[in-house]
Order: sequence, then C-alpha cells, then structure tokens
Amino acid sequence: MILGGNGFIGRAIKSRLEFQGVSVVSPNSETLNLLHPNSAEFLSEIVKPADTVVMLAAITPDKGRDISSQLRNLKMMESVCVALQRSVCAHFVYVSSDAVYDQGVSLVREATVASPTDLYGAMHLTREVMARSLSPIPLLILRPSIVYGTEDPHNSYGPNRFRRMVKQAGKITLFGLGEEYRDHIHVDDVATLIVGCIFRKTVGILNLATGTSYSFAEVANIIVNKFDKGVKVEFASRSVPISHRHYDVTNLLKAFPNFSFLSLEDGIDQLFSEK
Repeated sequence: MILGGNGFIGRAIKSRLEFQGVSVVSPNSETLNLLHPNSAEFLSEIVKPADTVVMLAAITPDKGRDISSQLRNLKMMESVCVALQRSVCAHFVYVSSDAVYDQGVSLVREATVASPTDLYGAMHLTREVMARSLSPIPLLILRPSIVYGTEDPHNSYGPNRFRRMVKQAGKITLFGLGEEYRDHIHVDDVATLIVGCIFRKTVGILNLATGTSYSFAEVANIIVNKFDKGVKVEFASRSVPISHRHYDVTNLLKAFPNFSFLSLEDGIDQLFSEK
C-alpha cells in the first residue's frame, strides 16, 4: 500500500512494483484524505496484516513551508499511526527527508544526529518519532537527498529547476556562484532502492544518496555543455550562507552491493531527452 502514490516518487515506486507482479493499493486523495476525521478508521479497514505500507503523503515545501502546512503534515501522519495501531501491518516504510539533518553538517551518515533547522525538517523528524511509536511493527525510515527526474513537479533548486529555466528562458540563474555541493539522486534509483528495501523487509534508517556531490555550478555546466550555443549562466545574490552536503553511503552499498547509480550526466541527458 502506497500512501502518496500519485506523487513524484510514489508513481515511480508503484510502476516498479507492478512491473514485478506485486499487487499495489494506492488510494488517491479523493478516496482517502488523510486530513479527514474518518481517514484513520477507513485506512484501518483496508490495511491487511501481510501488507507493507509506504508513507509518502505530504505537503511538499513548494506548496508550503509555514506552520499551518507542517501541522497538516503531522495530522496526516497521526491518521496513519492511529490506523496502524488498530490494524497492524507487516512492514512500515516512512520516506522522510535529509532536512532532518542540520544544514551546517557537511558530511552525513546514518549515525549523524538529526537536528533540523527549519519547520519542514522538524516536521519530518516528528513524523519519524511518531512512526517509531508503532513498535513492534518493523519500521524503515528513508532519508533521500535531492531527488530529480523528468516528472518532478516541485521545481527544486538543481537539475529540475535548471531544466525548466533552460526551456523557458534559455538561461540558468545561480545563487551566488553556485558554490554549494549537493548529492543529486535520480528518482528511478530512489524507486529501485525502495522496492529493494520492501522485498528485503529492511528496517532501521537509511540515507538515499549516491555518495558523489556536485556544486550547483557544475550541474549548470553539465547542462550548458549539452548545447552548442545559446544557454547562459547568470548569477544572483544569495540570501543564505554557503553550505555543503556530502554523504557517506557505506550502509547503502553494503545493503545493495551490486547496485549501480545513474550518473548525473546520464540523468541530465534523460531530463532533456524526455518530454
């Protein structure tokens, strides 16, 4: 069961599971509105003891970073937790965010203390704690880095937004000089890893990242080099201090020793080759 299955990551997970012959239930917001007072009761009636439940449903930052949005996110999680307290499932997968880590921490691993610096990160950390309260349900918490892909609707800063800038204005605008380093992971890799975790009934905490970080300037240059001419890079004043983010993905590689990440260059090729 995928909650939030019509979202960017949810659609990719659903596609892979169905391709492998797995029965997937993914109620839309009209069928199951997790903000509705009766949602917990309805959800508890359709969850079966052998099910894996994947929780992706959330108000994303592009739709709201304010207190009200985060309280609604917590209300959604409350509905899920109440339902799973009534109808225990076999495996609960919560897709969190690397926003639970302090923005000032440059090297992140699973043992890094979660210390969010904004409301969005605090919300995800609170939802993680709520998920842990469901013990003894086996729980996996996943913390993805920046996820990109063709169908991303969120316009997050990086490959997704740069692609839209090129298509709309023929240029890329960077904050400062684009010095910040970030780890960008393609949605197909995220979905493949999550499906792998579902089949293995993985528990604990796992960061989803490639282990290779690029500066935003490097990302922009990869895109610019795809064109013979016409695409420019411009610079705007920054409003936040420079920070970098790198990942130690040792645990991920131990769990999936034969997994090969899509390179950023190939991922960007996909961005521009697909509609």
